[in-house]
Amino acid sequence: MFRKQILMKNGVGKANILALGKAFPHQLVMQDLLVDGYFKDTNCDDPELKRKLTRLCKTTTVKTRYVVMSQEILNKYPELALEGLPTVKQRLDICNKAVTQMAIEASESCIKKWGRPVSDITHLVYVSSSEARLPGGDIYLAKGIGLSPDTNRVMLYFSGCSGGVAGLRVAKDIAENNPGSRVLLATSETTIIGYKPPSVKRPYDLVGVALFGDGAGAMIIGSDPTRSERPLFELHTAIQNFLPDTEKVIDGRLTEEGISFKLDRELPEIIEDNVKGFCDKLLGQFGRDGIVDIDYNDLFWAVHPGGPAILNRIEKKFNLGPEKLSASRRALADYGNASSNTIVYVLEYLIEDSLKKRNEGKDGGPDLGLILAFGPGVTFEGILTRNLIV
Repeated sequence: MFRKQILMKNGVGKANILALGKAFPHQLVMQDLLVDGYFKDTNCDDPELKRKLTRLCKTTTVKTRYVVMSQEILNKYPELALEGLPTVKQRLDICNKAVTQMAIEASESCIKKWGRPVSDITHLVYVSSSEARLPGGDIYLAKGIGLSPDTNRVMLYFSGCSGGVAGLRVAKDIAENNPGSRVLLATSETTIIGYKPPSVKRPYDLVGVALFGDGAGAMIIGSDPTRSERPLFELHTAIQNFLPDTEKVIDGRLTEEGISFKLDRELPEIIEDNVKGFCDKLLGQFGRDGIVDIDYNDLFWAVHPGGPAILNRIEKKFNLGPEKLSASRRALADYGNASSNTIVYVLEYLIEDSLKKRNEGKDGGPDLGLILAFGPGVTFEGILTRNLIV
């Protein structure tokens, strides 16, 4: 077990997160009002399904979420609330436009906080599991914010909940191998791609209804910050692992009725059984650069909140103090599981907490921490990082 921490050497040339940004659609859904609204919109009067969704809405710990879906959309596309109709074209018409708009707004917010001109962006990493088109959303985002045609682009499609951290890993590699580069990482997601009426044939759909939200996130990543830049996190080791024979645990398929997702009940247990070995491996790879022993409670934790069961099991596995996953729980309560975007919201809450403590004259918290996410595969993404504002 990792026990004590010694100071880590500053990472020369290591990538830094230089700014964060987020954006949301205009529809804010209160969890307490979701059930009645959802069953009314889908013209469903099944009392047992309604009771089940009511229970799920309480157990997810979500309080509010933003969604693209609106009464205006349902009036224009009433077929989205009907069972068994081929609606993938209509869904993609809505989703492609919505994710682009949100990605533009999140990126513009991030660039404004960064404080440098958009012309200084050299690379774009674009992440989404909510659209499908050629050319991809990266082109539409680049056009929308005025990126140079010389900008190098990478797309990560259908990486699910691990997409944000996967994109951060790719952006880190780009930044560290291209001196002077500045990478814009943008994520954007909407649940309309999988919106369906409740059905006794698909009881697991109700988990998604109770849990998932829409939005976008953005980061600027670069090495060797200039004097005008204010780095937030320094990114050190990044690794990815997939678990053999778990392909069906997180199962998503694009059909004529949109995307259908199915999450295995064993997912939280699978994560619990494997997360310690993954984190040990992440820290162990960095041992030669200054870390000897670490107690996991001496770290800060930025965990993608896939759901309360996953957070509870991680907390139990590492015997973490209740404050360690507070940023993840807060992001889940305020935004739901917004797939690849959510890690941006978690990092923002970590920064907010550090600044609050510092302004109160207190220790801002641990400087060393883990960024973690879990997605289809089952795939584990992890980055060892340093908080630069504590």
